This record gives sequence, structure tokens and C-alpha cells, in this order.
Amino acid sequence: MANEADSKCRLDKWLWAARFFKTRSLATTAIDTGKVHLDGDRVKPAKEVHIGQVIHIRNRDFEIEVNVQALSNVRKGAPEAALLYAETTGSIAKRENAKLTGEHDFAQRDRGTGRPTKRQLRDIKKFTGGAY
Repeated sequence: MANEADSKCRLDKWLWAARFFKTRSLATTAIDTGKVHLDGDRVKPAKEVHIGQVIHIRNRDFEIEVNVQALSNVRKGAPEAALLYAETTGSIAKRENAKLTGEHDFAQRDRGTGRPTKRQLRDIKKFTGGAY
């Protein structure tokens, strides 16, 4: 009976069960905004997922392409969730290249670069006579 229940699986539930998103509503939002593609096409959250399909997930922090290995409607631990998919070789190479080039490090900056800190603003105001 449990096997029959897992023979059909919605895309948003599968993404949640595979631990790509923390909640189903986040998964649904990602699908609706076009950040998740199933076999290269934009789909709706209720689209059924089948074993062997390719899912492309683009997030702010990562971009990954996986093959569906198993179906699950239940969220389990990370080791069990990792068995639901296998990352494609192209996706692995792309992530390694992004890690080497620092492609996803755009939001990180060293302290002191960019906008002045509160202390630096006080020093600037003192130096310029209050006009900044």
C-alpha cells in the first residue's frame, strides 16, 4: 500500500521530500516563478514526477540538475532524501567550475569595503566638519 502511494508524486512534494526546499510553499513558489524546470519545461506545482525525469533547480545560492531515482511524498532524513535523486555529470562540473571562479560569491564582501561603518562615518564627519 505504501508503495502504491509513492507511485504518484507531485513535483512540489518531491522537491520538499528531497530536501531542496525547507517548506512545500517555498517549493511551490520556486516552481511558479520559473526556477524549477522538469525535462526543460516550466511546469505547475501539481505536475506528476516520474522516475528518470530530469529536474533543473536554480536558486540564489546554487544551480543543480538531477535525475529522479525514486519517488516519495514523505520528508525523511538527509541520507534517505539523497537516495531520491542523482546529480547529472554536467551539473557537477558546472558547480565545480562555479566554486573555482567564485560565481556565486557575489553577495559576500570583506569588512570595510563598500559602505562606511558607523565608526568610519563619525570619523568622516569629524574630519569634514559635519558635512558628509
